[in-house]
Amino acid sequence: QVQLVESGGGLVQAGGSLRLSCAASGRTFVTYAMGWFRQAPGKEREFVVGISRNGGSRYDADSVKGRFTISRDNAKNTVYLQMNSLKPEDTAVYYCAAALGLVLTPANVDYWGKGTLVTVSS
Repeated sequence: QVQLVESGGGLVQAGGSLRLSCAASGRTFVTYAMGWFRQAPGKEREFVVGISRNGGSRYDADSVKGRFTISRDNAKNTVYLQMNSLKPEDTAVYYCAAALGLVLTPANVDYWGKGTLVTVSS
């Protein structure tokens, strides 16, 4: 069992930056690929970024390439999402996710956090 707790969401102006954190419980953090998904009002949950178990591989959605960066610290059981050059269309609830396989689709996710709201004003 893995519990994920996100933090760092909030209100930011367009062009600004935010850093989200996701703290994971348990001693098996290193066995999971990690990722971030988001869900805007009235829309389906979508993949944003993912990272492999050892941090050697990263995957980005086209909509965030060059602006968002995922990283992980296996010693701290924590994954981060650095978001730069934020746009109003980035407004959503952001969810941390853990998967034993590739964390590229919601169907592959084994554990979810409860989410943190990011609001980008124009």
